[in-house]
Amino acid sequence: MSDEDDLSAWGDALNEQAAAEDKPDAIEEDPWADALNEQAEATDHEMSEDDLNELKASRGDATDKVDLDVVLDIPVTLQLEIGRTTATIRNLLSYTQGSVIEMDRLAGEPLDLLVNGTLIAHGEVVVINDKFGVRLTDVVSPQERIKKLK
Repeated sequence: MSDEDDLSAWGDALNEQAAAEDKPDAIEEDPWADALNEQAEATDHEMSEDDLNELKASRGDATDKVDLDVVLDIPVTLQLEIGRTTATIRNLLSYTQGSVIEMDRLAGEPLDLLVNGTLIAHGEVVVINDKFGVRLTDVVSPQERIKKLK
């Protein structure tokens, strides 16, 4: 295809697009505008006393029993951390089988047990029937965990 043919094809496409935009039937609804208008209407709505009472009633009393069975089967990730270190890419690429990497902990210090990335306990490695495990030596209290989140 020559340059003239390309220019002609582009011209035809632009003319076709302009003709389609000029037709009143081609006007499409704007879903973003509809959503923004709906949001504006919702934020303009003031809460009545009845709405507030309905929310309070649906929330229930503090004396209601909490059913923990709902959350007991949620899977979480447990990690044992023996230590951390930083290294350059150059050093990382130079590691081979048998390389020793120095960590920030001393031998004999407890491991950190993390659940979904949050420290919950300290422990020590144990071997039972040729399998590794951890014996918890100190469990972090919920109050301490909340302090660390802030």
